[in-house]
Amino acid sequence: MSKDQQLRLEANQHAAKQKSIVEQDPYRLHYHVMPPVGLLNDPNGFIQWRGTYHLFYQWMPFKTGHGSKFWGHYSTQDFVHWKQEEIALAPSQWYEKNGCYSGSAIEHEGKLYIFYTGNVKDDDGNRESYQCLAVSDDGIHFEKKGPVIERPEGYTAHFRDPKVWEQDGQYFMVIGAQTKELKGAVVLFRSRNLVDWTHAGILTGGGNGRIKEYGYMFECPDLFHLEGKDILVFSPQGLEPEGMKYQNVYQAGYVTGTFDSKTGTFKHGGFYELDQGFDFYAPQTTKDQQGRRILFAWMSVPDQNEQDNPTIKHHWLHNMTIPRELKCIGGKVYQVPVRELADLRVNEAVEHRIELKQKNQQFEGVHGKAVELLAEDIIVSKGWFDITVGEAARMVYSSEQKIFTLERQSYVDGVVEKRQCRLNDLKNLHIFVDTSSIEVFINDGEYVFSSRFYPSPNNESIQFGASEKSCFTLKKWDLTKIF
Repeated sequence: MSKDQQLRLEANQHAAKQKSIVEQDPYRLHYHVMPPVGLLNDPNGFIQWRGTYHLFYQWMPFKTGHGSKFWGHYSTQDFVHWKQEEIALAPSQWYEKNGCYSGSAIEHEGKLYIFYTGNVKDDDGNRESYQCLAVSDDGIHFEKKGPVIERPEGYTAHFRDPKVWEQDGQYFMVIGAQTKELKGAVVLFRSRNLVDWTHAGILTGGGNGRIKEYGYMFECPDLFHLEGKDILVFSPQGLEPEGMKYQNVYQAGYVTGTFDSKTGTFKHGGFYELDQGFDFYAPQTTKDQQGRRILFAWMSVPDQNEQDNPTIKHHWLHNMTIPRELKCIGGKVYQVPVRELADLRVNEAVEHRIELKQKNQQFEGVHGKAVELLAEDIIVSKGWFDITVGEAARMVYSSEQKIFTLERQSYVDGVVEKRQCRLNDLKNLHIFVDTSSIEVFINDGEYVFSSRFYPSPNNESIQFGASEKSCFTLKKWDLTKIF
């Protein structure tokens, strides 16, 4: 038996052994992608190929900590019915022995090409990284081709997460990097055949330009064209909090500008966070056959009390966000749930025209652990308006300050913590609650808050309150499971 076969067998046997413990957890989600066991993090290789969406992910099957990652694999044709596929990559070769790290996928000559970072550490903990290629005829079984890029001069071994695309008759790759001066950077490569790559320099960061001082490492870059603009999404590490911004340990966001494929240059504006919640990192997008730009992200943040999550005792950790379609409106990226998620609804909408005044209220049929809420035509004439879910997460809008707040009870110490943004006005809220996760889309996706939270497993309450008079139209649906 080869080492690759042995690693796959051990991972599958461990998952089977732990299955009953994992499935007993009341915090298992209904309609989010989760690991069968162990730890899930970055989305990888997200692509629609031959009519099927493939979502690979960083997976540590043997524990709920980080380590020598595999690529797990799920597939779907409609974002509602998902299938767990065979392990795509196991860290079996010398150039990836300490992990098959994040990467991307592209179709070429009828085959599926995936690019990923091979992580290698020596006995003293010194790291090296290689950008590697694997090819598949069926989207399930991959033949490893080995490294196609070795680290150029000028960068530390924190050099990873290749994202590849085709443009103007050639292929491009962006890589997240750290310069020798310990500055975060996005690095650009070119190729004519996806095998032979040329280093084209730093695209942005690295101590120069508009975001020259944006942290010590940029992870998971993704450059794409959206409605007349070129958008670079990446995850900087090392930003200091600034008002309501940058409150998590690490961030995920974007800059908007113009990429010149001939010169390999990118002129862009300032950095904006994609998500204002507690748990959002390493987003990756793909353009599907309908022309939509769709995003998945990891619903957590590295080094942010991961091991305090209560799912640990059931031997699993983390999940993806729901899939979101991106739109560019006025130069700003909006996110909306993909329309297919309406097929998760298992009942007709419960509808209410709600008027609140100075007391907390619950409404008939508006409760549950896996629900979708849509509040429209919101009028908060004075004071504040709030929604509390499971007595463990609270959304508050202050009409005087024009501030939206998401509060949750910390799973570390029980203290109430908050994330915030400032609005011009509150028009609508689209909320997805799933046992231990909440995603809030504000004003048609202008702002989004994504977070894990842990109510009492039997608490399905949803309460509404206001300090003065507030009114809105509410619709509520129960949502089914995707597996």
